[in-house]
Amino acid sequence: MFGSQGQILLAMGSYMAVVIGIGIYYAKRASASSDYFLIGGRKLGPWVTAMAAEASDMSGWLLMGLPGVAYWFGLSDAIWTAIGLLIGTYLNWLFVAKRLRGYSYVAGDAITIPDFFSNRFKEEKKVLMTISCLFILVFFTVYASSCFVTVGKLFASLFNSNYVLMMVLGALFVLFYTFIGGFLAESASDFMQGVVMFISLTVVVVGGIVAAGGLSTVVANARQIPGFFEFFGIAQPVVVDGVQQLDAAGRPLFGAAGHYGFLTVLSTLSWGLGYFGMPQVLLKFMAIEKTEQLTLSRRVATFWCTISLAAAVGIGIIGRLIYPAAFLTQSAAERIFILMSTDFFIPLFAGFVMAGILAATISSSDSYLLIAASAFSKNLYQGIMRKEATDRTVLVVTRITLLVISAFAMLIALDENSVIFTIVSFAWAGFGATFGPIMLFSLFWKRVNRAGAIAGMLTGGLTVFVWKLVLKPLGGIWGIYELLPAFLLSCAAIVLVSLLTKEPSPEIQAEFEKVRAYVS
Repeated sequence: MFGSQGQILLAMGSYMAVVIGIGIYYAKRASASSDYFLIGGRKLGPWVTAMAAEASDMSGWLLMGLPGVAYWFGLSDAIWTAIGLLIGTYLNWLFVAKRLRGYSYVAGDAITIPDFFSNRFKEEKKVLMTISCLFILVFFTVYASSCFVTVGKLFASLFNSNYVLMMVLGALFVLFYTFIGGFLAESASDFMQGVVMFISLTVVVVGGIVAAGGLSTVVANARQIPGFFEFFGIAQPVVVDGVQQLDAAGRPLFGAAGHYGFLTVLSTLSWGLGYFGMPQVLLKFMAIEKTEQLTLSRRVATFWCTISLAAAVGIGIIGRLIYPAAFLTQSAAERIFILMSTDFFIPLFAGFVMAGILAATISSSDSYLLIAASAFSKNLYQGIMRKEATDRTVLVVTRITLLVISAFAMLIALDENSVIFTIVSFAWAGFGATFGPIMLFSLFWKRVNRAGAIAGMLTGGLTVFVWKLVLKPLGGIWGIYELLPAFLLSCAAIVLVSLLTKEPSPEIQAEFEKVRAYVS
């Protein structure tokens, strides 16, 4: 008999077949040149640009990580994160997209982020390019591992199977798809995956509201948990060795509400700063066919983010009310979307809904793997190590690098108890602080120079590590999200070093003015 698991597998398998079909369809064009493989020949349309940017950005943490935070801690931590991300999304599309599209074309027709920075400052010794590539390799390997954790948890939960086996199988599927299709396949399928994610989130949150007895009932019941439904409070699950305790009636125990003060709000809102340094989003800006199409892309992306982020937070809140003791660890709480999907809908439709998780994972991990691989093959290998390398050789090295990065990401993802949200927050901070400040200064300040760019990148990237690993465990004011101090220190380093060193050459300043006229 074709049971519920079989129906779920059929729905998800059909989805995966479509994704593979897209990869095969674009395989020939992707192999035509490294330009097509890495940036699609700058031929993306406005809808694909918008949906591909957001789907590759949000990843599996939108369907599992963010609802998990809301389930575990309540409204405040999740909603302020969502608000920060929404503001960051809008401002990035409004200010950065058009200027970067024009500047990346004028500055040597750059097709990667390291290319852009190196060309922007007319490097002879490729120091900026090397620093950019190394940070991309490190942080995107971490990012890809979060996607592999997502797919491992999804399949292990659905089919009651071994987590490691499911994680490896999912990672191999993503790798195969990215390996054959490149940027065009990634962007085209990301459009479809963005639609699937949007539908999945809205359907599940509406189903949850109905199952919980209506919106007013949800709000009333959520307020019964101390700090759970407050903007400036936070729920405090009573845990022993990371496991939430239950009372005699089997209900989860919570302590007194914690205080969610101004500094914590500011820290959480700072997630929005990360957008200015996200290569997977910035690359989509560079790849759109016409700059005037970015207005429509911005509107589509903002609408998508508003609804999707609100739905993700709602799923976590509602899930805690319907299944109060279903998940007793923060890591397990990230499976609330899966539980609600399988409980609310017939198996075949649940399989489609949960394809949203698979969609999010694929749309992000293929971007991460592709950008990291291109950083090595195009920038380090061809740009520095072997400048005479042919385009065909670069393609081969890109695909070999994909294999190596995927292997390291799978090693990081071996721990089943990894919290997706925590992994993503570290990589997000890394990119936001390393590339965000210098991207803004490169696009909008003529006086910034190469020395300032190097200082800013190193300061931002290294501060993330120091703050996260050394200072944050001290608690208190040091407990704020590492992106905020790292971003601010990077900005300070860029301004200070640029002003204390020689101003950019007349050639660089003339190019800056040319871009300003080009995009005005």
